[in-house]
Amino acid sequence: MYALLTAEDADESAILSVVLQRVGLAVNMTKDLDLAINKWSDRPADIILLAVHNLSPQDQVRRVRAATEVPLILVVSGVSEDLHYALLKAGADLVVARPFSARLLIAQVDALLRRSGGVPLFSLPTLALSGLTLDPATRAVEVEGRPSRRLTHLEFRLLYTLMTHRGQVLPTEAIVERVWGYSGEGSRELVRGLISRLRAKVEPDPRQPHYILTVPGVGYSFSQEE
Repeated sequence: MYALLTAEDADESAILSVVLQRVGLAVNMTKDLDLAINKWSDRPADIILLAVHNLSPQDQVRRVRAATEVPLILVVSGVSEDLHYALLKAGADLVVARPFSARLLIAQVDALLRRSGGVPLFSLPTLALSGLTLDPATRAVEVEGRPSRRLTHLEFRLLYTLMTHRGQVLPTEAIVERVWGYSGEGSRELVRGLISRLRAKVEPDPRQPHYILTVPGVGYSFSQEE
């Protein structure tokens, strides 16, 4: 398991690196969050820790949540109750204010990893609907007559959610909660982007989707056609 660490201050970066290592994580340090997110599919992390100094880090949280649902920790300065609330609603799992206790942070990271394990993918059943087969053990999807494709974690969660709710129209807010793992007002652009990437992997013609259908003004559903 490894962690992605973004920190501007060298001394703080060293302390946080030790914290992550103490819970058994290898650490990949970077100062370019956008680059790390763009290359996420090549090297996903098990947890992300962002040590930020700007006053409005919500945008960084949203960029992370557009790519992955892994545990996200923020270290911030002078966090107000309103900002703390906003960061949690945006998708952060833990917000830590400076100055922080390294000892307590080690325990918090350990607890977060322990609780984020969820249901192992290999214990989920393989789904086969309308000529499309989804294998949770490998996160691979196969459509009749086409080679199998590996899905990212978010793509898999989205397709699995739609397939297990076949015949139901899932609103954007419900998709955000089930796929990204946090509640609150959903981002239509966030969901629309993930839908587009998934269609590119499973639809014979993404411009005329057969499996993943849009219900205008409501949400998305998985086709009931056999």
